[in-house]
Amino acid sequence: MAKVAVFLATGFEETEMISVVDVLRRAEKTFPGSFSIVEMVSITDVKQVTGAHNITIQADKTMQEINVADYDCLVLPGGQPGVDNLMNCETLMTALTNHAKADKTIAAICAAPQILGKLGLVDGIEVTHYPGCDQYLDKAIKKPHMSAISEGNIITGSSIGGALLFALQIVDHFTSTEEMLQLHQQLVFNY
Repeated sequence: MAKVAVFLATGFEETEMISVVDVLRRAEKTFPGSFSIVEMVSITDVKQVTGAHNITIQADKTMQEINVADYDCLVLPGGQPGVDNLMNCETLMTALTNHAKADKTIAAICAAPQILGKLGLVDGIEVTHYPGCDQYLDKAIKKPHMSAISEGNIITGSSIGGALLFALQIVDHFTSTEEMLQLHQQLVFNY
């Protein structure tokens, strides 16, 4: 039973965020108890957050309303200036560091893995990221050609095009490969 917080900052990549929330909530519906809480959390004191493409989302909660330690997984969507805004949130940076120290899961997609690199959380592990968005990732093993990678308690995704696979990687991490594949089949990927 996983509790997940997906953090929103002005300029976030809307599809990456919505894909994760949608897939995890579908997983909960399909496998009751798998993702008991999936919440969109604004890093400011305002619940309405506008994304990189001028789509405004109503977050479930604000950062001030939660205890980050209560969550099993923290998710960072990409998008600009969303990633920069996340990176400039000291409260979030401290929470990510503490989450990693507690051996809890952190997932970041697109440009957001750079945040993990800046915090030193991906040194020596495989990560994927949006092509060219590899600042602070010099000590990571970069594989931007992959849609999603999970190593230990770090899950990374490459881009909006891999957002569903990134979300399924989170499902796989917290449930089982069999359940993830069942959900994958429900989503109907045609290659």
